[in-house]
Amino acid sequence: MLYKVSDLFDLTHTRAAELLEKCEYPHEVLPRIKPFILALGETLPISEFLHPSPTVWIARDAVVAPTACLGECIIIDHGAEVRHCAYIRGSALIGRDAVVGNSTELKNVILFDNVQVPHYNYVGDSVLGYRAHMGAGAVTSNVKGDRQPVVVHRGSERMETGLKKLGAMLGDYAEIGCGAVLNPGAVIGRGAQVYPLVSVRGTVPANCIHKGGSVVEKR
Repeated sequence: MLYKVSDLFDLTHTRAAELLEKCEYPHEVLPRIKPFILALGETLPISEFLHPSPTVWIARDAVVAPTACLGECIIIDHGAEVRHCAYIRGSALIGRDAVVGNSTELKNVILFDNVQVPHYNYVGDSVLGYRAHMGAGAVTSNVKGDRQPVVVHRGSERMETGLKKLGAMLGDYAEIGCGAVLNPGAVIGRGAQVYPLVSVRGTVPANCIHKGGSVVEKR
């Protein structure tokens, strides 16, 4: 079966739990991220969060480099770090103790707590589970070359999403190697690993390793 929200994520590690609980499949959350952030932001206590612009909330103990560029509809949670020249375009919920690294770009994403996208990453229209990590230069591709709606695949199973922009869904503890490309609609199971420079299409099962030419179970 295609992976569901409950297969990929421990929802105790994100402020988006209420939103994700309403979705059976993780890609269904993408059109709902922006309004959810706007509603959640209004509930955040001023004693804990700075509110530098009408749609941006930053935890007072988060660290945001002065060279980072912040767009609209953004929540940066406690202990998170946004480094030099990061570009958070908008509609981004960045979890506790997450790291958004130098020259990394985010757009329409949920990053669970302790996620790391620390070096030259692009993450768009995606959800990254608890402690997921993307190596340097690893990116999500969120638009097909023919501009048609993205289809999620797992073996012979197919799901029409109706979304023209859909990046990747990374389960808790997923590990993506340096320079890897996650093609539109890629799903990386909980605890799965992708080797460096691999181009991923479809689904990598939980606790498996995608080596490029083969996918094997972890020992």
